[in-house]
Amino acid sequence: MIRKMAPIGVAMLLASAATPAQASDATQSTFGTLPDGRAVPAVTLSNANGVSATVIAYGATLQSVILPDKDGNKADVALGYDNLQQYLDKPQYFGGTVGRFANRIAKGQFTLDGKAYQVPVNDGPNSLHGGKQGFDKVLWTVTKVSSGPTAAVTLRYVSPDGDQGYPGKMTVDATYSLDEKNNLTIDYRATTTAPTLANITNHAYWNLGGEGSAGGAMGHMVTIPAETYLPTDATAIPTGEFKPVAGTVFDFRTPHAVGERVRDASDQQIVFGRGYDHNWVIGRKVTKDEHLMAKVSDPVSGRGFELWSNQPGLQFYSGNFLDGTSHGKSNRIYREGDAIVMEPQIFPDTPNQSAFGSARLAPGQTYHNVMTYRLTTGQAAK
Repeated sequence: MIRKMAPIGVAMLLASAATPAQASDATQSTFGTLPDGRAVPAVTLSNANGVSATVIAYGATLQSVILPDKDGNKADVALGYDNLQQYLDKPQYFGGTVGRFANRIAKGQFTLDGKAYQVPVNDGPNSLHGGKQGFDKVLWTVTKVSSGPTAAVTLRYVSPDGDQGYPGKMTVDATYSLDEKNNLTIDYRATTTAPTLANITNHAYWNLGGEGSAGGAMGHMVTIPAETYLPTDATAIPTGEFKPVAGTVFDFRTPHAVGERVRDASDQQIVFGRGYDHNWVIGRKVTKDEHLMAKVSDPVSGRGFELWSNQPGLQFYSGNFLDGTSHGKSNRIYREGDAIVMEPQIFPDTPNQSAFGSARLAPGQTYHNVMTYRLTTGQAAK
């Protein structure tokens, strides 16, 4: 459980102290203690609309998102645990920051600047989300907490040269912020001391009815403004084809309920993924500004969000591997279809597929992935 945390430092306390005129606030606590004795800080961002988001330093994880429904009733809409031990015992990427390379690299192998690398294989024959101990399984440092018109927390992790087989010492900053318009923004930036790969994103699981609600997320209405998607082989590695969504169960250009076609075995891609676990092509490169990636709404609660990002790809995952072995904050068992995940990123296996662009990050460059959840409650504007 979250409990009050001892002061981190005078400067940080001053930064986090909100004046009465400031509606957005950031409060600090501790989420538990790692087996080696290190405390895991937690920071809760909140605004005057009853919206809040809690971030824990273990995995720079979005642990909770409280959002009112159309009647003003609050619920936590992000799957996760209420204690640190469960994150350690049963990691499922709930709200975690994933990297160095989010998604999959075929056989955990790639060549960079003429040199071959092998990174850990942890998803069948492939490497997933940075390997066996990616960014979601390490303790980050809270470097800044601020209240004011926008409440925010910044966390940092310094990944050493050779971490999980990746070259270069990488310094990563993750900033979570919440404003009075209910915009929840996650901003990732990274630099390196030697050429390496970078593809960092957040793996939040969303159930807008409430993380423990019986209805799950299959009734959520989803819109994805993509003309093409990336079909995969049986191990979830893209084939290299940019396939039109028209005439397929992957066409979300108009709203569809997740559960409407998620088990349509007439499409081999659904069989491969046990549902949706694919990358939709929003663009072909990272852009300077954010663009619309998806719209999600829950007709029952009235809650929803628009997801905006500067990334070209959107991994949409329909919670196919939630197998009943985890129970969350509401003490309800999480099962298949109880949540959806939407991850802005570059395309999976980009290091091995030249048509997908480049995942290379060089010294002097700054990797940047920004995503904004424009949260809605279904209530009339005040």
